[in-house]
Amino acid sequence: MAESLMEQVAVEVRARRKALRLNQRDLADIAGVSERFVRFVEQGKPSVQVDSLVALLEAVGLQLRVAPQTSHAVRTLIRSAAGDGGTGG
Repeated sequence: MAESLMEQVAVEVRARRKALRLNQRDLADIAGVSERFVRFVEQGKPSVQVDSLVALLEAVGLQLRVAPQTSHAVRTLIRSAAGDGGTGG
């Protein structure tokens, strides 16, 4: 099963926070959100406020992007048409 968006965000935020040697309280203070919110994000909770999430991401130098998404089936067809046998990415 594919990782959810919030699970991906959780992994990235936690890794970045640790790389910056911040604890959750420090990150919360920098981002202007609650420590509880930081915990929720790092746990991959599915319902978080987007404005608070963006502030948290900005505090650790990450950004949220919206981009077109192609389904797995279409990606497989594109790879097959390109002749890489589905091994590319």
